[in-house]
Amino acid sequence: MDHKQWYEALFEDYAEKYENEIFTHGTLGECDFIEQELAYVKAMKILDVGCGTGRHSIEMTRRGYNIQGIDLSESMLRRAKQKAEANSLNIRFTRCDARNLSFNQEFDVAIMLCEGGFPLMETDEMNFEILSSVSNSLKKKSKFIFTTLNGLFPLFHSINKFHESGKVEGNATYDSKNFDLMTFRDFNTTKFIDDNGKEKILECNERYYVPSEISWLMKSLGFSKIDIYGAKIGAYSRNDKLTTEDFEMLVIAERY
Repeated sequence: MDHKQWYEALFEDYAEKYENEIFTHGTLGECDFIEQELAYVKAMKILDVGCGTGRHSIEMTRRGYNIQGIDLSESMLRRAKQKAEANSLNIRFTRCDARNLSFNQEFDVAIMLCEGGFPLMETDEMNFEILSSVSNSLKKKSKFIFTTLNGLFPLFHSINKFHESGKVEGNATYDSKNFDLMTFRDFNTTKFIDDNGKEKILECNERYYVPSEISWLMKSLGFSKIDIYGAKIGAYSRNDKLTTEDFEMLVIAERY
C-alpha cells in the first residue's frame, strides 16, 4: 500500500466533521464576493480547485453559475455529490490531482479557497505545479481567485495562539512545533476525530507565503494584474489591506 501524505490522510473519512470546522462557515459571503468579481456574468465557466465537500460549487450553482469541482479526496467528493443530489443540483465533481490537471484553456475563472491543495504540498515545486496546472486550465483571458497562508503572520504572532483562539470542542486541534524561517514552513501536529469516531494524529507541514513570492509566481505564469488582500472568512473584500494580523491572504490574479 502506498504511503499517504498527511493531507491525503487528513481528508479521509473527515467530510462531515470538516463541515463543522469554523473556517467552512463563510460560504455565503465568499460566494457574494466571487459573484462581484465575475461581474454577475453567469455564462462564465468556473473551476473549483480543492472543492472539498462542495460548499462553494453548490452555492454558486444554486445562484445559476456553471462550475465544476475537483478534489483529491474520494470521501470529500462523495459528500459533495450527496449534498448536490439532496439539493437537486447537477454538478460535475471529479477526483483529480491539482498538480496534474488534464484541462487545457477550458475555464474563464478558477477559485481555490481555504487552502484547497495549495499550500499543503511537501515541496515548493509541487505547490507551484498546482498554480501552473490551474493556470493551464484557464483561458488566455481569465481570473484566478485563491486564498493562502500569510507568511507575514507567523513573523509577528504565535500560530498556536491563533488556533487556540478559534478552538471549538470536537474540532481539529493544531499544535505548531516549529516555524522554519528559512523555508517558511510550519511543522505541526494535528489531532482530530474522524467521521467513524476514530482519533487521528498527523504530523503535518504547511507552507506560508509572503506577498512578493505570490506576485512573482503568478507573473511567471502570465498573470499581469495580481492583487493581494487580507482574507477574512466569509467577508472577502478588496477594501481589506493585507496586514501582519491576517492569517490568510486573498489573491486575485488576472490575465488579459
